[in-house]
Amino acid sequence: MIGLLGGSFDPIHHGHLLVAQAAVEALGLHELWFVPAREQPFKQGRHSAPAAHRARMVELAIAGEPRFRLEPLELERPGPSYTVDTLRLLRAREPGAAFTLLVGADAAAELELWREAAALPELARIVAFARAGASAPPSALVAETITVPSLDISATAIRGRAAAGRSIRYWVPEDVAEYVAAHGLYRNGE
Repeated sequence: MIGLLGGSFDPIHHGHLLVAQAAVEALGLHELWFVPAREQPFKQGRHSAPAAHRARMVELAIAGEPRFRLEPLELERPGPSYTVDTLRLLRAREPGAAFTLLVGADAAAELELWREAAALPELARIVAFARAGASAPPSALVAETITVPSLDISATAIRGRAAAGRSIRYWVPEDVAEYVAAHGLYRNGE
């Protein structure tokens, strides 16, 4: 079973990694693929770092964890990145693979608004994750909900800290913090 965790990863942070590890353990996943969006439909024009930088930060963050890998499919085609298209391409490329699509509670609440939402469960098992003490809203598209540890970190806060010249150490993996600094990402609120 292969888990798919999509997102902007702008930047990837410890909260993303904690969710990924918890999902691998809770669901018995063989692998978890991080799928950075070139351009998320609900965030068009609002990504701060270019796709290539976001992909590199994912690679740096997951280095050394053999069950994690970067899946660049959405970065290799023009945006916006629709999950249904990605799942169809992955199913065609990986016949026989079983995919589990991981979505946060906030995304699960809007799942019916996604492009061709009714087709999603045919392409992957959909599992929502909710922070401890919270719950994912019920959806006929979601097969299961798992609880993941709560870590109050957001990419928005990290970008704000970087723009203000504040440290993002401990918010993101060390290699990601160094990459952000070396490439001047998120300065001036970009």
